[in-house]
Amino acid sequence: MCGKGAAAAAVTSLTRYTLRAAAQHDGDPVAVLAALNSALLLDPSSGSRFCTCVFGTLDPDPRGGFTVTVATGGHPPVLHLHPGDASDEAGVEAVRPAGGMLVGAFPEAHFASRTLHLAPGHSLLLYTDGLTEARLADGSMLGETGLAGFLAGRTGPATATALVADTVALITDLPEGAGDDIALLALSVPPAPARSSVL
Repeated sequence: MCGKGAAAAAVTSLTRYTLRAAAQHDGDPVAVLAALNSALLLDPSSGSRFCTCVFGTLDPDPRGGFTVTVATGGHPPVLHLHPGDASDEAGVEAVRPAGGMLVGAFPEAHFASRTLHLAPGHSLLLYTDGLTEARLADGSMLGETGLAGFLAGRTGPATATALVADTVALITDLPEGAGDDIALLALSVPPAPARSSVL
């Protein structure tokens, strides 16, 4: 969100209302962000305010977990954490659709989406830029690479609760903490139960 105080609160309120209303009429996350973009541009009370936004849908996947479609408008990428197995290494993937301009800044703003499988044992972490702009001991910013490295090096469970707790601990341990507001949202799918062999 651009700015602080009453004006920013008005934009936040309009954003929430518009996202909910638009999603009732069209399930495509790109169309929902386009509707929000139009609403912000047409609302005289928002002035020249704009925001960044992530909007997504979750649908049950027959393979287990969910099919997630995420559209972004100028927001930091969603991080997809997946554990390793026999065919794949554990990792952290930045879900960055090709596009995604600021919402409410340009009449012809382009938005993009990407679809992924949030399988059992996988997690998503969404965050605001206050996290990646937090300063390390040497004065440099944590950045997207630093955050991804931190998450990849975690040894704890990949549950939403643990992800948020570990990320909060990371911020708390930084010499200056965070210089800006930080919001975190994590989603996780419990691992599939192990199959027991019957003899």
